[in-house]
Order: sequence, then C-alpha cells, then structure tokens
Amino acid sequence: MHNCGKRISALRENRKLTQEELASQLEISRASLSHYEKNRRKPDFDTLRKIADFFQVSVDYLLGRDDDFIPAGEAEIRQFSENLELSDETILEKFSFTIDGKELTPEEAKRFIAFIRAERSFK
Repeated sequence: MHNCGKRISALRENRKLTQEELASQLEISRASLSHYEKNRRKPDFDTLRKIADFFQVSVDYLLGRDDDFIPAGEAEIRQFSENLELSDETILEKFSFTIDGKELTPEEAKRFIAFIRAERSFK
C-alpha cells in the first residue's frame, strides 16, 4: 500500500485539483488527504472506494495490486474492442465506422474488409 499515496497524489495532480478541492469532493478533510498522499495514514475502505470512484480507477490500482491505469469499466470495453470482428454483419449494423470524418456506408465497410483480406492473402 506504499504506492497508494503516490497514486492518489498523481491522479489529483493530473486533474489539476488542489488537495482542498479533492478533499471537498471526497467529503474528507484536507489534512486527511495530505496524510494519505504522504503515506502517513491509510485510507479506510469507504474512502478508498470514494477515491477510486471519483477518479474512475480500480481500488486495486490505488493499492498497487494492479499497475494498469484503466478506468473502472474500461477493462470490459478493451476486451470487447480487442476481439471485435469487423466482418460480423451485426457489428457492421450496430456501429458506424469513419474515415477522414466521413461515415462508411455498409458497402464501403464490406469493400474495406475485402481489401484487407486480399492484401493479407498476398503476404
């Protein structure tokens, strides 16, 4: 838990918040927040949860158990997007794809997929 204070401080500074502003948002005293950031005191579970929720990170990230800075809920999104199969007709129907700010028509998306397949077959 020695990284916890550093992580809280870094998250706060990244958002350009003062200790006073963050403490107010978390409904704790500025002195308590200062103690947490300097690792002189450990936040209780409810405070850890509030901090994690505020910054949209996991409690594991705050505790140093997880080094990936992935906001809460984004792990599921990342897993979904990493396994996205563009040739799936339902994906093409539900999502819009753009190139240079212009949305691809379903036919353009299909041609794009065909182009990639053809290019791969030459390798």
